[in-house]
Amino acid sequence: MKYIKEQLIDYLRGALIVSCQALPDEPLHSPFIMSKMALAAKIGGAKAIRANTVADISAIRQEVQLPILGIIKKVYDNSPVYITPTIKEVEKLVAVQADIIACDATCRPRPDGKSLAEFVACVRQKYPNQLLMADIATLEEAKEADRLGFDFIGTTLHGYTAESRSCDIANNNFEFLSRVMHSVHAPVIAEGKVDTPEKAKKVKDMGVFAVVVGSAITRPQLITKKFFDAMMS
Repeated sequence: MKYIKEQLIDYLRGALIVSCQALPDEPLHSPFIMSKMALAAKIGGAKAIRANTVADISAIRQEVQLPILGIIKKVYDNSPVYITPTIKEVEKLVAVQADIIACDATCRPRPDGKSLAEFVACVRQKYPNQLLMADIATLEEAKEADRLGFDFIGTTLHGYTAESRSCDIANNNFEFLSRVMHSVHAPVIAEGKVDTPEKAKKVKDMGVFAVVVGSAITRPQLITKKFFDAMMS
């Protein structure tokens, strides 16, 4: 089912969104496994799924009837931008009917040489009804994404780019999230380092639009390592 913007905003307000992803070098890499992970997330209360690749999204669509935040992680040699970096990846996600397409909205150079503004204009021209989410890392990037008319803004890349890497995300008090929320008009989605139920509750109480949780739910090798590291310390 394709949602119009107003429907999706009403549906996702205050929602838990679970990121079901496994890269080729990870044990659970498989569209079938990701579809079952999405089903488990739905049973647990997730109201939407964030997923990577056409294959995974297609498999998840067969398993659950939930909105999908679609991305394609594509590495290009000439750019650090890899989350839905060009119109080519957008076209594939539109074809598989991703309800929201998330893309890197940082200030870093894009592999096709386009500015973020040019990229957004190209998407809007070809797919005027497609909902877009900006994955940002800094406050300035959040403001620019808001100015460019992104439908949602996520803190996905905060702490993962050269411009934001000095931030203390390990002991995140969500000050950055608060600053973004008070600086933009678009709905803000908390994503990144929301790795405990207590943190998810905290950001929801802050008034964030929705919360994405990924590795803490869907990457058992990382969950196991947390237990192991704690036992060995």
